[in-house]
Amino acid sequence: MSAFSLSNTSSAAAQSNTPGDISKDVVLTNPPEDGISDVAFSPTHDFLALASWDKQVRIYEISATGESKPQAKIDHEGPVLTCCWSKDGTKVVGAGADKAARMLDLQTNATTQVAEHAQPIRCARFVEVSGAAGPILVTGSWDKTVKYWDLRQQQAIANLDCQERVYTLDSKNKLLVIGTADRYINIVNLDQPGKFYKTLQSPLKWQTRVVSCFTDATGFAVGSIEGRCAIQYVEEKDASANFSFKCHRQTPANTRDVSNVYSVNAISFHPEHGTFSTAGSDGTFHFWDGNAKHRLKGYPEVGGTISATAFNRTGSIFAYAVSYDWSKGYAMNTPQAPNKLMLHPVQPDECKPRAKPAGKR
Repeated sequence: MSAFSLSNTSSAAAQSNTPGDISKDVVLTNPPEDGISDVAFSPTHDFLALASWDKQVRIYEISATGESKPQAKIDHEGPVLTCCWSKDGTKVVGAGADKAARMLDLQTNATTQVAEHAQPIRCARFVEVSGAAGPILVTGSWDKTVKYWDLRQQQAIANLDCQERVYTLDSKNKLLVIGTADRYINIVNLDQPGKFYKTLQSPLKWQTRVVSCFTDATGFAVGSIEGRCAIQYVEEKDASANFSFKCHRQTPANTRDVSNVYSVNAISFHPEHGTFSTAGSDGTFHFWDGNAKHRLKGYPEVGGTISATAFNRTGSIFAYAVSYDWSKGYAMNTPQAPNKLMLHPVQPDECKPRAKPAGKR
């Protein structure tokens, strides 16, 4: 396998000589009836939540062999664009086009509305806020705001005004990263949740599709519609470790100097190793070691665009949604387009990093 270029912006992604094996991947039973927009594993149990354009969040129990069993669901009034779990694994939240977030308490089986915005809610996460007496939910919306919600109160307890529509956000420990239209990235220290710790333009030249925080919360990865991923540290002292690389691009047969460029739709970090996956509109996913600037494994096309991904809490299962991502507009959303959730059993060597340089992630 060849490594990334060692320059800050590598000219080509690393290429693996040994394609990964997806022949043992297991399809989820009873999937959503429309496109899958988000995927999230419980942090405490083998449960998986799926958000869908069919106006529902579904929760499944996943066995060690990949067998799946539907357990519960949340009904919404419009397409659901995001889902997430509370830190203790007892609550699931879905949010989306109906401008509301709804929470299912798995202990009581009660569903309640816990957030609202003036426009659709694109993303939601439970976060760790200093001094909070209970779980705090953060929501990002196309109304250009991020709001914090104490689940015991009806009104938002804090509000952040962003420069543009919120397209993506992620959180780890005390780090919250928000990606908006016009390539703004806002970084929040959750010890001071009411203000931006830092604001920057994305290091990538085109629209931000996804941000995902490192497992140690020292930085984040950014994926864009241009088939490129960036690794970005929060603090200036680590800036020399920032870099970007091309991925999810294809060179048509019998051509030279031509690349088909695909969106990077999802980035997920392995919970134990700190390595990460990318998945995109080209219908492939890859595992990477960011420290070594090395692609660990690439996988063949899965038969459709990949819209969302997630590792389970131990990193032994990698879930990926083969579902239309709207990258080619409504005309390509045909009944023939695949819509399924696949469970990939992660082998020990697939996500294990190379020997680590001292001092990073």
